[in-house]
Amino acid sequence: MILERPHWLGLDTDTARPATTAVGTLGPAGTSSEQAATHLRAVLDPDGDPATAAADVRLFAGYEEAGEALRTGEVGRIVVANAYSGINTFYMDPGLALAGAFVFDTPHYGIARARGHRVPPRPRVATHPAPVALVAELLPAAYAADNLVLTASTSTAARAARDLDADVALTTEPAAALHQLEFISRTRTIRMLWSVFVAR
Repeated sequence: MILERPHWLGLDTDTARPATTAVGTLGPAGTSSEQAATHLRAVLDPDGDPATAAADVRLFAGYEEAGEALRTGEVGRIVVANAYSGINTFYMDPGLALAGAFVFDTPHYGIARARGHRVPPRPRVATHPAPVALVAELLPAAYAADNLVLTASTSTAARAARDLDADVALTTEPAAALHQLEFISRTRTIRMLWSVFVAR
């Protein structure tokens, strides 16, 4: 879902003008965070080239690494999911300032497996901790949802399923496509709030 600028909460583009247009967030490629950061970059330059906007998104191993890139000036803004359990550190950091927040639906989430992989009744389910409640909701009834493998992102979860380090992954459509997985469940989006931070 694309929301127009009036749906933003206090997007500050006048006083928060970083030296670089690059936006940092959680990677690797295929995460919901990447989609949200690409959306932010497009909103900041609505007449710009979408390919340029996508190329201006920098992905990091964690939100903390994105925050460090913001402090050093490698990126001008970072996008952090409000569902992230450690988001309070960004709000409390005296070197960072909240520039705005926006609602943006994630890509579709579902349970996916490597093509041709036989899923056992009690599968190892790779998932990021934030959407873990979706595992029980989306995993088909034939399987038990009690054997979780926690990962750093939804894309990392997809990679674990591809490499058979897990039997299935709770992941997004972009990450499943990137890692050549197939869904064994229905899929759904998550309506999420995202915070945008700049350096003070």
